[in-house]
Amino acid sequence: MTGATPNPEADAMAWGALLAESYREIGDRAMRDLPIYNDALGVEAIGFRRFNGSIVGIMVTPWFMNVVMPASAARETSGASLRIRFPAGDIEFTLSEIGQMGRIASCSLFSPMFDFADMAAARATAEAALAELMLPDDSEEAVRRREPATTPIDRRNFLRGTLTERRG
Repeated sequence: MTGATPNPEADAMAWGALLAESYREIGDRAMRDLPIYNDALGVEAIGFRRFNGSIVGIMVTPWFMNVVMPASAARETSGASLRIRFPAGDIEFTLSEIGQMGRIASCSLFSPMFDFADMAAARATAEAALAELMLPDDSEEAVRRREPATTPIDRRNFLRGTLTERRG
C-alpha cells in the first residue's frame, strides 16, 4: 500500500484557509457596515505553519490583524486567556469561539485597520510580525536590532563640543 506522506505545512495552510473563510462569512454578515471596517482590505491567512505541535499564523481582516492558533495549542485552556512561548518570548492569547472552527487563541496586533492603505501593506506587516515572533530573543539578529543605531549623546560632551569629528 502506497500513500502520500502527510505534509504538516499543507495542513497548517489548510487550517488557516478554513479560518479565513469563517472570517469572510463574519465580515459579510456582521462587520461590513461597522465603522471599524476598512473597505480597502480583504481577509487573508498569512504565513500559517506548524509550530511546537500546533499551528500558528496571522489573520488579516478589514477590522483586525491577529496572531492566531487553535486553542488546543495550550495544554490547559480553562481560563479566558493563555500564554504561549515563542522564540521571541511569551505571548498572551485570548480564547474565543469562531463558528465551525471552534475555540481559537488570538493575540491582537492591530485593530482597527485604518493605518493600512491596501492588502499589500497589511500583508507585508503581517509577514514581518510573524518573522519577529519566530526570531529567538537571544539570537544575534535580535540582539543587533535592540542595540541603539548610534551611541547615546552625553550632554556634557555635547555642550563642550567634544562630539564633533576631529580632522587632522
